[in-house]
Amino acid sequence: MPEPGPKLAIVDWGIGGLGIYRLIRSQLGDMPVLYFSDTGVTPYGRMSREQLVDRLSKVFSFLEQQGVSHVVVGCNAASTVLPLMKIDKLRVAGVIEGAIAMIAKLSPPKLALIGGRRTVLSGVYRRGFAERGINLTQRIAQPLSALIEAGDTSSPELREECRKILGPIRDSSHLLLACTHYPAITSVIRDYVSRSTVMIDPANELIRTIRRWRLKQPTGAQLASDRFITSGNSAKMKVAAFNAFGVKIREIERAVF
Repeated sequence: MPEPGPKLAIVDWGIGGLGIYRLIRSQLGDMPVLYFSDTGVTPYGRMSREQLVDRLSKVFSFLEQQGVSHVVVGCNAASTVLPLMKIDKLRVAGVIEGAIAMIAKLSPPKLALIGGRRTVLSGVYRRGFAERGINLTQRIAQPLSALIEAGDTSSPELREECRKILGPIRDSSHLLLACTHYPAITSVIRDYVSRSTVMIDPANELIRTIRRWRLKQPTGAQLASDRFITSGNSAKMKVAAFNAFGVKIREIERAVF
C-alpha cells in the first residue's frame, strides 16, 4: 500500500513558514506536513493583486493533486488576497484574520507593526484594528525578509536595517511581526525596541486553527512523512532553513508549474 501523503500544507513564498512548521512539530506531535516554498517565482509581495490570485490558485490546485485538504498560508502578502479567491475544495486559513482577532483581545495601548510593502500598503491590518478601536503604527520592513531568506540573521547590514526600521516605534507597547521571516531574528529586534515591548508572532494563532481542524490519519494507516517542495533552488533553501530556523531538511522536491 503506498504511503499516504500529508493532508496539511504550509504555503509561503520562502522559508518564513518554517516557523509555523516548528510550532507544529513541537505542539502537535507527529502530524505530517507538506511545506511548499514558491521562490521560483516573483516574490509574492511584488506581484500585482491579480498576479498573486492567479499564482495562489495554481499552488492550491497543485496541492490538491498531492492529496492536501487543509492549507495554512504563512505569507502575509498572500493572505491579503485570500478574500478575493474562490476556493472550493480546500480549507484555507491565512495569517491575518486570526492575528487581528487575537491582538484585539489584548487591547494594546500602543500597537506597532512591521511587515512587507504589500502587507502594509494593503491597509488590511490598519482597517481590521480600526474596526476594533485600536490605533496602529506601521513600518515597512521589506529588506529584512530578503536578508533572512538568504540565511542572514545577525549581520551588520541586518542590524542597521533593524535600527532604521524600528527607531520610530521603539517605545511601542506591542510589536506585531507581520511577516513569518521575522521571528527568526527576534533577538536582534529586541536590541532596537523598549525592554517592555511585547513581540507578537501570529503563527501561534494558526496553530490554534490547525488544532480546531482535528486532522487525523485514518485508523490503521501508515504515518505519512513530511514533504518539502519548492519551485526555486532547493540547495539554497536547505542552507537558509537551517541558518534562520534551525530546521535541517534532508530532501526537497522540485516542482515547476
